[in-house]
Amino acid sequence: MNNDQRMNNSESLRRLEKAYNSDRKRFMSRMRSAGRSLEEAEDMVHDLYAETLERLPLISEIRNLSAWLNSLFTRRMIDDWRHRKVRNASGETDVAEETLREIIAGTGLDPLSEFVRDSLVEALNAALHLLPESQRKVVEAQVFGGKSFREIAAETGENIETLKARKRYAVKTLSQALVHWIDK
Repeated sequence: MNNDQRMNNSESLRRLEKAYNSDRKRFMSRMRSAGRSLEEAEDMVHDLYAETLERLPLISEIRNLSAWLNSLFTRRMIDDWRHRKVRNASGETDVAEETLREIIAGTGLDPLSEFVRDSLVEALNAALHLLPESQRKVVEAQVFGGKSFREIAAETGENIETLKARKRYAVKTLSQALVHWIDK
């Protein structure tokens, strides 16, 4: 690497650092307003700057770095939105974790307590067996079988929206059952 390239890279690095300091909060705010968690927003912003850092020699040719970063960020947000839309339409979810999180959130429990966790599993199993069979089958297929709504629909011949509704009712019922368990 010659001196001119080093100077260009040094200048590019300075410009990128300046852009990071001036634009990072705005990008984070855009992600948060799009409904993403703080961690997701931070990951996307840092990935954006890491990718740009890999292209350090090209930065010297970009006149308005903030506008270029904004354009790249907007494309990433759109790609993320499309990816999530496709996942949701196909019924993909992180099933077990998401479902349990919904149920636990509905009860107000601290899942970190070992006693609470063990008791919660027992109560959840008991409540699960009290669900109507159609709702129980959807929850069991997702939580224990790791299946998406699309896979369940293909097996049962049921509409995906019907399956989603059954899961929604099941989660609500399980949450209510666990709230009653807490009150005991």
